[in-house]
Amino acid sequence: MTSPRILVLGTGGTIAGAGSGATGAAYRPGGLALEVLVGHLAALGLDAKLVSQEIARIGSQDIGFAEWQALHAACAAALADPAIAGVIITHGTDTAEETGFLLDLTLPSPKPIVLVGAMRPADAVGADGMRNFANAVKVASDPAAAGRGVMLVMGDAVLSARDARKAATSAIDAFRSFPRGPLARVTPASLDWFGSPHRAGEGARYAFPERLPRVAILTAGAGMDEQPVEALLGIGCKSVVLAGMGQGNAPASVIAALSQAAARGVPVVRSSRVDEGIVDRNVEVDDDALGLVAARALGPAKARMLLMVLVANGITDAAEVQAAFDGA
Repeated sequence: MTSPRILVLGTGGTIAGAGSGATGAAYRPGGLALEVLVGHLAALGLDAKLVSQEIARIGSQDIGFAEWQALHAACAAALADPAIAGVIITHGTDTAEETGFLLDLTLPSPKPIVLVGAMRPADAVGADGMRNFANAVKVASDPAAAGRGVMLVMGDAVLSARDARKAATSAIDAFRSFPRGPLARVTPASLDWFGSPHRAGEGARYAFPERLPRVAILTAGAGMDEQPVEALLGIGCKSVVLAGMGQGNAPASVIAALSQAAARGVPVVRSSRVDEGIVDRNVEVDDDALGLVAARALGPAKARMLLMVLVANGITDAAEVQAAFDGA
């Protein structure tokens, strides 16, 4: 039986990080070339043929449109290539949820696309990168992984990109899955799926943008006023995500300013700065009267990503934007 051919796209991050010593805290993300990581993985004797393509060698805090555009193009080409069974993207954990969600929104799902990262650099004591990488190969090689959208593999868990959130700054189990739980549990020797593919037969939900509009996240705080809203609109923000208190709340003057922006055709989405929870419509805030959108299960980072894609695709009507968030 022929080993599956897996395309590995490298962007850098902690999984490719190199430090000054095995017990030190400081390190440089992306310090190791992708071919070095792939070479280490190949030495484990996994049943897969890995083909590498380096996109970038940066920390994921610096990931932007150019890298997303290159990743999308490489993934689309791999999906169309019958010789490629799946794709793995090595990625820093800080923005893995944003990259994963953008690709999930703009790619079909006939083959597995898996993001993988690490919380400890490659040369640290107890480095987790090689185990996560081996697990990602296990997932990307499995035909049953198709139709599940873009996934993130970390800490022996397979998470959907639509649900994965980084919830800890440095713990090995830094990612949580909300509102749905993990798709599977994985080790280098085993893979157990918890349900059937939820995106089988689906195409891309949105076109990949030619450019991404400026969308801001405004974090609410006690005692703040409306001036930050006015400042964001003044620098050309095409839409705003409120990272609000509780169920997406903010001081009355801030809500009023956001409502005025919505009345001028600027989509405004209320999300929550709380780590988990649903932001419902018309609870403390009268969304119907104010023209605002409730983010539902999406946190601020993912709400911003979806909003950028929607605006880029010409979807700005509040009702249409709300429908997109309801279905996310």
